[in-house]
Parts: sequence; structure tokens; C-alpha cells
Amino acid sequence: MNIAIICYPTHGGSGVVATELGVGLAQKGHQIHFISYSSPFRLRGFQENVFYHEVDVSAYPLFKYPPYDLSLATKIIEVSKEYQLDVVHAHYAIPHATSAYLAGQMMRGKGPKIVTTLHGTDITLVGKDPTFYEAVKFSIEESDGVTAVSNYLRDKSVKEFHLNNSIHTIYNFVDTHRFSGRVERCSKDTFAPQGEKLLLHASNFRSVKRLADTIKILAQVREKIPTKLLLIGEGPERQKAHELAVNLGVHDHTIFLGTQDYIENLLGCADLFLLPSSEESFGLAALEAMSCQTPVIGSNIGGIPEVVADGETGFLHPVGAIDSMATSVLTLLSDSVKLNQFARAARQRARDLFSDEKIIPQYEQFYKDILSK
Repeated sequence: MNIAIICYPTHGGSGVVATELGVGLAQKGHQIHFISYSSPFRLRGFQENVFYHEVDVSAYPLFKYPPYDLSLATKIIEVSKEYQLDVVHAHYAIPHATSAYLAGQMMRGKGPKIVTTLHGTDITLVGKDPTFYEAVKFSIEESDGVTAVSNYLRDKSVKEFHLNNSIHTIYNFVDTHRFSGRVERCSKDTFAPQGEKLLLHASNFRSVKRLADTIKILAQVREKIPTKLLLIGEGPERQKAHELAVNLGVHDHTIFLGTQDYIENLLGCADLFLLPSSEESFGLAALEAMSCQTPVIGSNIGGIPEVVADGETGFLHPVGAIDSMATSVLTLLSDSVKLNQFARAARQRARDLFSDEKIIPQYEQFYKDILSK
């Protein structure tokens, strides 16, 4: 099949999954065309059967804001005509699915089929904005096929938008070969030279990630066990977290690493991964940690319980239950046998349920089903 993938090229989970999906499909012989305003960050080096098409957005004095959605629709038409696309896979309802629909209309109904994958914030954040509600609903209902990355998000989408069309759950996935826990470029001694335990959190540092909670958990854990905290990412909550670490006296034990492209080399160094989010439609970072044999301590909200098996591959608690999360951290860090047991179970769950080898064929079949209608 000739498949266009439209995604944000940034470090968010949707961009990660979209890129990994495209690369995986290309390796199976499909022709993949990424369409975005810049190259996806996980699209590394030359990939056979992979093409990248940049969307040019012209800033005319007439427009207060550059019309990216129109430029994207035009680029979809160009790529579709040149490469005879079978499917346009839009990751996020707006503007991606909206632009794909517009392109199809401009092609007088002779364009490719539209598959839309809902990742989370297009429903939980953008979709709640009255300005975009009707556009999101329309884009979902006009797609030829719709998937969601968790049962939680599927059910929430149907409820929030009163949808008539069905949504198929296809979970996010991880390359279990690359995210294996076999550390090549990370020495734990670099971050924990005195043999301290190592906690890790990775996100875009938005308020829903509750970055401050990771600092508070560290402060409680350090009262019992020498521990360091690695923070990977950038975002609006970084400065507040920095100030909190200073106020709690754990600044010297908190390491801000900024954005990292090769996070698999760091996850294998950590003893535990922290994900205390207040909203999480799946929890891709948790899955990548589990694949690297790193158990997860997090919130029992959204799609996280579908990823993390509470009491087997980590511990889940109510949002904001810092004391309970810190206790769970201490439970595992103080018992190496139990920690290793959880680490093996985390790796096994990632391989059994969420490996790219299991999930990518589900997308292949979904495309075929849509094309056969």
C-alpha cells in the first residue's frame, strides 16, 4: 500500500507512535510518505520505502496567522496525485484529519481513504474547547476509519462527542528490540556515583504530568534511601520544579537532562519510572520504561491501568497520592528480589501485549478492511 502519515514531528507520544508505525510499515514493504512541517524526530537517517514531504506555510500580510491546515491539504493532494496514495493516516483529528477531509473534497471524492487515530489531547484538551468541538466531531465522523490508543480513550471519545461511527482500539506499541534494557551509552555511575538508587521521569513537562509530584516523591524517598532523580524533557513546569527541588533540599539530587532523542539509552539505567499524571490516554513513556525492564509507579487514571499491571509491573495510586507513591517506591527499592521480579514482569508484559510485531499488523489489517469497503 501507499500510505501517507500526517503527524506532529515533536517529542510527544503521537509523533513517536506515528513515526515508528511508518518505519515499521516501510520495513514490511509498504511505501510511506510522512507529511508535516518538519521531519519527525524519530525518523533517523535513510529508511527504505520512506519519503518525507515538508509542508510550506507562506506568511502573507493578508493572514494574521499562517493557514497551516490549507497548506497541509494542498500538500496531501500533491503527494496523492504523484504517488497514488491508498490511505492518509491522520494522527490527531485537527488539523490533520480536517485537512485530509478537505483534500478529499478538493479531489472530488477521488482521493485516498482517511484513517484517523485519536491520541488523547485532541479529545481531552482541544476537544473540550468550544471553538474546536464541532470541527473535531466532524473530522472524526467523516473519516473512513477511526482508531484510539486505549479503550479508555475510545469510550471517552464516543461519550464526549456523541459519535455515530465506531472506534477501534489499537494500542500504542514499542520496539522491544531497541527498548530492551541493554544499556550501551548510559552508565548508572555517571548519575549515581555513590551507588544511589535512580528514579526517572520523562514528559513534556505540562501541568497534567504533575512534575512537582516527582520532586516530592524524591524528597520522601531520600529520607530512607539515597536516591537520585533524572528528569527528561522540557516544558512550562520546568522552572517551578527547579524551585521546588531547591526548597525541599533535593536540588543536588535532581538532574535535569532536557530533551533526549535516544531515551532508550537512559531508561535502562533507572531503577523505577515515575508517571504521576492527572491525565494520560495511554502512557507511552511507561510502556517504553517497562520494555527496558523498569517498573512504573504512577497514577491509576486514563489508559495507564491498561498498560501497567498494578502489583505486577508497578504500582498505581490515585492522582496526587504522593505518600502512597513514595511508599511504593521504597517497597521496591528496599527489596532487590521483588524489584527484579517486577522488572522481568514489566519486560514480559511489554513483549506479550505491546510489541511492534504484534501491533503493526493490526494497523495493516485495519487499512485493508477500510480499503475493501
